[in-house]
Amino acid sequence: MNISTDAPVGAGSARLAIVCFAAFGLGIALMHVLRPDYVPASHMISDYAVGPWGGVMTAAFGSASAGCLLLAICMAQSGPRSAWAWLVAVLFTIVATGLLVTAIFPTDIQGAPSTRSGDIHDISFLVNITSIVAAAISALVLTWRDGRWLNYRKLGTVFVSLLLFALVVQFKTFHRGMPYGLANRFFVLVLISWLISMALTIARLRPES
Repeated sequence: MNISTDAPVGAGSARLAIVCFAAFGLGIALMHVLRPDYVPASHMISDYAVGPWGGVMTAAFGSASAGCLLLAICMAQSGPRSAWAWLVAVLFTIVATGLLVTAIFPTDIQGAPSTRSGDIHDISFLVNITSIVAAAISALVLTWRDGRWLNYRKLGTVFVSLLLFALVVQFKTFHRGMPYGLANRFFVLVLISWLISMALTIARLRPES
């Protein structure tokens, strides 16, 4: 089947997604300045949504959600050639929904009473990371299923490895006295880098004839 020489149909949305992910990263960086009382080693980034300036972190989560939804739309616009491409689009939609839930329902700060909002937030966290890793693996499989993704194979392999490593580090540090907050920031840094790499790749995809 021939590949169209027309301009990539999802380029504009993909670039907008990059702006959303950059805003997500900027929001996290800004919260480190606005809330110096939160020691990074012992606070997850979700903690920034609780207390003064919490709206900044909530907006950051909302930006990440919008970016993932845009990537899902881009995947659909690019003319998927296999079920794996549709799976990536569905997983991005799930992540977008999960991040929106994360934004709406703040977490419970460690030591504070458990709330329904905190419980929902924790569930959304697990859904998000599971869907993110599944999407990264599916995108890597896609490099063998769709010739347009061939150039992403090496980079995709690197990011799948980094995401899995960061995820293991995150869960290994979920103990009092461990730097789980730093592990959380490492995972988010890898996540933002992967999302931007996906957006750049999708922006270059040309629709099929």
